Amino acid sequence: MYTKTILAALLASTLMSSAALAQTVGPNGETATPSADVVLSDADIAALQGKGYKAALLWHTSSDFVNAVSAGAADEFARAGVEVVATTDAGFDAAKQRSDIETALVAGPNVILSLPVDPVTSAEAFRQAITDGVELVFLSNLPAGYVHGTDYAAIVTDDLYQMGKQAADTLAAAIGDKGTVGWIFHDADYYVTNQRDNAFKSVIESDYPNIEIVAEQGITDPARAEELASAMLLQNPDLNGIYVTWAEPADGVLSALRAAGNTETKIVTLDLSEPVALDMVRGGNVVGLVADEAYELGRAMAAAGLKGLLGEDVPAFIVAPALTVTAANVAEGWQQSLHRDAPASVLAK
Repeated sequence: MYTKTILAALLASTLMSSAALAQTVGPNGETATPSADVVLSDADIAALQGKGYKAALLWHTSSDFVNAVSAGAADEFARAGVEVVATTDAGFDAAKQRSDIETALVAGPNVILSLPVDPVTSAEAFRQAITDGVELVFLSNLPAGYVHGTDYAAIVTDDLYQMGKQAADTLAAAIGDKGTVGWIFHDADYYVTNQRDNAFKSVIESDYPNIEIVAEQGITDPARAEELASAMLLQNPDLNGIYVTWAEPADGVLSALRAAGNTETKIVTLDLSEPVALDMVRGGNVVGLVADEAYELGRAMAAAGLKGLLGEDVPAFIVAPALTVTAANVAEGWQQSLHRDAPASVLAK
């Protein structure tokens, strides 16, 4: 019995150490470099200005998040005297993204920022840009088979582990560091959400011994969130909290709780959204939204591309900070993440 107790303590200590040392890693296991370390110096700015350099922003979709990334990139390009000659929205359509790339290349960009819609299709779609000597900087995803320093300058993304960890810490604090929780994760092979979701789970399991994940549910279609949450709550009516993989399905989970007359189960989710933020500021089920610094993502992407253009070494994998937004700091959090005011309904409370 004594030996088992010692082994259990050692195991718990190891788990705690592993959680403390865990961090976001790139798609191929790359070590993360903080975005704050990727900065254009005065000498860089002087070397870039007046050269007629151009950039293109070829996005996967349109959203408040993408708008903030674009704003961060545009401001950094403007600081260096670089003209943005194209901004596109592929609507998550790989064929449309390929067409966007072909059209943008006609304008002769020296730097392209983009999120590849499909790893395989995108690998071929961006080949002409590489042939043309364009510096490619990717947001979160990487085309299949691409080699850092040869095919692209950098990948820039959120500090995914920290997003999951902050979600775990926020939910734990809301339920007094004890109780039972549900874990609604993205049931797809998607690098960004997988790291965030798994970080939440690992932190709960290693750092909060008095909290137990008693219900797990994968989700692929946000439209089914209410249905799946209702089933989870039917089997576990006394859940103290629920983690939801991102804000859109969290809105469905919130609807399920309201339909059940449940005002006690706490929700934490990732990314900023008006409906869930409104519930949060009104003292509802939602206790926290963990977001990325989207504007900073764009700034870092632009800086990485321009450093590559200057022939400087650029880290393969760059991460921007995560932040926790609660009712207490919603105005400041919205500005820090998206560089714009929170919706009027959220600010009005």
